[in-house]
Amino acid sequence: MRSMTHARAGCQLCFCNFMIQGILTINQLQRDFGPHKVLPVKIHQPNPFVPSEENMDLQTTYKQDYNPYPLCRVDPIKPRDSKYPCGDKMESLPTYKADYLPWNQPRRELLRPPHHYRPASTKFDSRTTQQDDYSMKGLVNTRSCKPPAVPKLCNIPLEDLTNYKMSYVAHPLEKRFVHESEKFRPSEIPFESLTTHKESYRGLMGEPAKSLKPPARPCGLLPFSNTTEFRDKYQAWPTPQVFSKPPATYVPPEEKMDLLTTVQAHYTFPKGAPAESCRPAPSVKKGGRFEGSTTTKEDYKQWASMRTEPVKPIPQLNLPSEPLDCLTTTRAHYVPHLPMMTKSCKPLWSGPRGNIPVEGQTTYTISFTPKEMSRCLASYPEPPGYIFEEIDALGHRIYRPISQTGSRRSSRFSVGDSENPNQQELTVSA
Repeated sequence: MRSMTHARAGCQLCFCNFMIQGILTINQLQRDFGPHKVLPVKIHQPNPFVPSEENMDLQTTYKQDYNPYPLCRVDPIKPRDSKYPCGDKMESLPTYKADYLPWNQPRRELLRPPHHYRPASTKFDSRTTQQDDYSMKGLVNTRSCKPPAVPKLCNIPLEDLTNYKMSYVAHPLEKRFVHESEKFRPSEIPFESLTTHKESYRGLMGEPAKSLKPPARPCGLLPFSNTTEFRDKYQAWPTPQVFSKPPATYVPPEEKMDLLTTVQAHYTFPKGAPAESCRPAPSVKKGGRFEGSTTTKEDYKQWASMRTEPVKPIPQLNLPSEPLDCLTTTRAHYVPHLPMMTKSCKPLWSGPRGNIPVEGQTTYTISFTPKEMSRCLASYPEPPGYIFEEIDALGHRIYRPISQTGSRRSSRFSVGDSENPNQQELTVSA
């Protein structure tokens, strides 16, 4: 408890010192600060632009220093993939099937109870125990045993006096202070709508860029056939009609439903009467003052106690009598020096060069060779120049050029490619 008191007293003392220092700083600022005359800002007028009479040199460092070297195509390092499947049959016998052979043992019989159930030959009537035992009954008018709702009247008036109504004192409201804002004074100096771009930028006329794209050639190919093998060979299966069973018609019962429960039917209480309350009737006082004494107020009396004064520490801080000088370490020890002019090592500009036209040739325009677009052979039902040979395991139709004979089928990877590398086998997916 004592440590908390000391901490609270220390916080109060620090707050007081902070407030005193703030007040002294404000007084020092009010005493040292003097109003000065505000003059309009002088705008620097740039020198007028004088266009140069010399022509601009459009040469770049890349065009001057770059030396072209002859180009040669690099051979690929990746081995050539084989596009033709092997005709030999793959031996698909794994190690597990070769090493782990089944034992020649008789099959063990299952240990389960004998199956003696035989379904009944009669038709299932789908009747439940609820439908068999509980028959439909008619409606019965029931009588409610609930007592009628009678309002309870009380002759004691409600006391609407509260402590707020008795102790509240209405005070007159003071007039609200409205702060008046100062009027806006527009500046007398006119606004100059000049920017660095408007002052320094001068547009130079130049030639428009030329497109180096080769001219487009019209495509004179035949239209692509929209028929596929799936559309030609697919046959739709006949869809059988779905059998639907008609629902049974609902037949309402002829008798009325009996809403009489088992308790109402067997427990009639011929001599019954409502139960009487064993609680004594409360005694209602029709007059007199309300007695607000309770057991707590009568048995627990308030003790006569004196308020203990907090233990305050003796202040040991001596406040200075002189005002605070707002002098910082920078203002006290900083010595201003004159700026030193540094020498620039940038080479001088030799001026604009002659007007040399831009070389509009690129590697694409020099080395591009247009090729004729031909129709894809896979779009024909029977490709011209090829003969159908077989269908592989993946379902692809393999065609062979007509120039190759039937004796070269076994050596299609070596002989066919070496004699005529332009004609290769054509594989069409089914």
